[in-house]
Amino acid sequence: MADAASRLTSLAERLLGEPLPLGVRAWDGSRSGPPDAPTLVVRNRRALRRLLFKPGELGLARAWVAGDLDIEGDLYGVLEVMAGLVWEREEGGRGLLRTLRDPDARSAAGELLRLAGPPIPPAPPGEEVRRRRHLHTRHSDRRAISHHYDVGNDFYEIVLGPSMVYSCAYWEDGGTLESAQRDKLELICRKLGLTPGQRLLDVGCGWGAMAVHAAREHGVGVVGVTLSQEQAAYARKRVADEGLTDRVEIRVQDYRDVRDGPYDAISSIGMAEHVGAERYLEYATDLYGLLKPGGRLLNHQIARRPQSDETTYQVDDFIDAYVFPDGELAPLGTTVTQLERAGFEVRDVESIREHYALTLRRWVTRLEDDWPRAVRLTSPGRARVWRLYMAACALAFERNRIGVNQVLAVRTPAPGASGLPLRTRTWGA
Repeated sequence: MADAASRLTSLAERLLGEPLPLGVRAWDGSRSGPPDAPTLVVRNRRALRRLLFKPGELGLARAWVAGDLDIEGDLYGVLEVMAGLVWEREEGGRGLLRTLRDPDARSAAGELLRLAGPPIPPAPPGEEVRRRRHLHTRHSDRRAISHHYDVGNDFYEIVLGPSMVYSCAYWEDGGTLESAQRDKLELICRKLGLTPGQRLLDVGCGWGAMAVHAAREHGVGVVGVTLSQEQAAYARKRVADEGLTDRVEIRVQDYRDVRDGPYDAISSIGMAEHVGAERYLEYATDLYGLLKPGGRLLNHQIARRPQSDETTYQVDDFIDAYVFPDGELAPLGTTVTQLERAGFEVRDVESIREHYALTLRRWVTRLEDDWPRAVRLTSPGRARVWRLYMAACALAFERNRIGVNQVLAVRTPAPGASGLPLRTRTWGA
């Protein structure tokens, strides 16, 4: 009888209908495939059962998080191959259900089932969030934010570095992660036209980087709101260490409960992805109401590519179950339309898609370089979630599957004077 690795490679190729451009190492120590290729490690038969009971992305994710599957060699190279074999085949209508109409593929699936052992579905890893309908109530949003951000500030320091900024940096050739994050914060402040004495609302303030930068460098008063207790504690200490408690207030508060406007400016950096499609107009309307006439909003948000039939959009299984519960991405055009429906005048849109790929690759490197400590601070499964999620997202940005945009919008007064300079891309006051 052939060794397990050879059998797995043969069965995979029969199911896919094409050669497998990866090596395979199996639980019996055997290996097959190109000798110099990255290798998919199948540590046990349970990995096969996960894939058989949840074919596609979620089954792969469960096997990865549980440690049943691993990768030897270039992580990005394997994910590139998997994107073609799993995600893009599904989008192109060549997914598993279509494949199984072929008699040889059905035979291969039967052999794989026998190789997998007892037909008992393995329990999902403990890191998985129970799937539910996306309600985006205050309670469900608070729970989702806690799942993602209350992993531990020490863990996030490993990944993000001293800046503790969890959004796309703004890169120049030769720049460091710290300088690129500082440049991003400064770019946002310039787009908002911040001047001393103004009031800024930072929605989804994270660990306080934007609030501190705006207060220290531009002399504004800042209210930062977050739903994460751990973020708020970190941000308050950061504010105190900078001697800015007279200018910066950090609240654990839902943006829908902010009632102390008007503000001169609002920054929303990497927060709107949590709002949800059904609530986005409410989000935009609330922020519009919190701005004074002439006030500016800078909305920094990840976007997906539009679909020919938007009613078929589904949230990514892995992201929803393990990373951002209830997170939803919208096309850029939808976001702009909703902001305009709320009353805003959209004045500038800047795509910085490639910048996020660079940022994510730096985060992955930081995590890998301090892997044992990251595992101690969280769990092996949680660390594996973050490594896979960030690496896969880096490739998604590089391949133009998703993007990220800074949208500058103004609550333009009735007479029509926006208050912006004629040449906005200089971003002068």
